Amino acid sequence: MAKFKRILLKLSGESLQGAQGYGIDIDRLNDYADQIKEARALGVEIGIVIGGGNIFRGLTGAGKGFDRVKGDQMGMCATVINSLALSSALEAKGVKSKVLTAIRMEPIGEFYSKWKAIEALQQGYVVIMSGGTGNPYFTTDTGSSLRGIEIEADVMLKGTRVDGVYTADPEKDPTATKFSEITYDEIYNRGLKVMDLTATTMCKQNNLPIYVFNMDIYGNLLRVLNGEDIGTLVKN
Repeated sequence: MAKFKRILLKLSGESLQGAQGYGIDIDRLNDYADQIKEARALGVEIGIVIGGGNIFRGLTGAGKGFDRVKGDQMGMCATVINSLALSSALEAKGVKSKVLTAIRMEPIGEFYSKWKAIEALQQGYVVIMSGGTGNPYFTTDTGSSLRGIEIEADVMLKGTRVDGVYTADPEKDPTATKFSEITYDEIYNRGLKVMDLTATTMCKQNNLPIYVFNMDIYGNLLRVLNGEDIGTLVKN
């Protein structure tokens, strides 16, 4: 029996680069699809939001002279590309999936609504919600918080390349120690960057817990769903 009935899985676009360092690494894509298939086999209802940093990041583009709004719109399109790739990989493995977009772009994907997403989840689809919030100046972290709250997920599982939340960046500080559990207030007080402040505040106010874990190690998604303590739980 899985620990959660309905999850919002937040995936990093940058992690999709895999070993090649750009774009979409097919091995990493299939790795993710296999893990999601295993999770779906447990009966877990799965909503997914995936970033677009492997293709284009609006804020970075703005720093290089792009108009911020157009840059963010390009980033939204990047999340749609990643979502289509993941949907294709899932379908190839026999997993029903549906891509919803925050901006109208039929026939690429259906226009997102809470009720459409929940209905698809209940019908057994993996629902991939792309295009962020549909608005500039919001990150995909904020998009995933919003979607997680809207679909009434039990938890947001934030799959990253780090195995949890640390006292400092473990890639820069070898003395950093990992939290097994931490509150939103501690996140604020310590200035830790789990997600951007808007996303963190939304989760806090709507009592949506976040579980941060390393998605790039095969089998970790199943371990989280089986209740193994391999990451960090962030909650009120």
